[in-house]
Amino acid sequence: MRKILITNDDGINSEGLARLARAASEIGEVWVVAPDSERSAMSHSVTLRKPVEVWEVPFPVEGVKAYACDGKPSDCVRVGVLNIVPGRPDLVFSGINYGYNVAADLQYSATVGAAFEGSFQGVHSIAFSEGAIEIHEVTDKYLSQIMKELVDKPLSNYQIWNVNFPGCTLEECKGIAYNRKVSHDGFYKDRYKETKISDGRMSYMVDGIRNWEAAEGTDLRAILDHYVSVGIANNIS
Repeated sequence: MRKILITNDDGINSEGLARLARAASEIGEVWVVAPDSERSAMSHSVTLRKPVEVWEVPFPVEGVKAYACDGKPSDCVRVGVLNIVPGRPDLVFSGINYGYNVAADLQYSATVGAAFEGSFQGVHSIAFSEGAIEIHEVTDKYLSQIMKELVDKPLSNYQIWNVNFPGCTLEECKGIAYNRKVSHDGFYKDRYKETKISDGRMSYMVDGIRNWEAAEGTDLRAILDHYVSVGIANNIS
């Protein structure tokens, strides 16, 4: 039976993490090592020069061994692969992230960064994300199907599968779009809100504007058109 390591960047108590672990339990033995709280936008960073603490915690999915970690998502994967899962995992899953991980925003995503760490460790890895809303109909319908398809689809070194479920109803979803390229556009058009604090000091708060344009054949276009987006992401070209 396959051994599956699961992590995320939303934290050990995330609903999406439990949903992913429950689906993964259909195809293998599941271990969860996830941050003790949210660690979004940490990309592929790892903890150096201090210990990373890990402790076993209760988990809402029967049969899953779960551990919280005070490190980053990539730390969770490294410790999970090298120390916690007996004999190393066969698969690394990251997610289900609350919010898309598409287009140029992949470079910031700790969900994707954790999956890349899995690939760096020589483990077949998949990142799963969905719209940051409370509608999960599309994910619930397609998650197990896509998971079972991708676990045996080959990847080259330092590649991962990146899956995004659209934030729409099942009726609005148009199906699955495969072989999506990573869009060069951003999901948001970046800008900062400027506030004067005192003489010589300013503060800047991210205040991005949604981007509703993207080239055909890309992950962002698929999401904007209400398709599930499935594609390969590369960390090193």
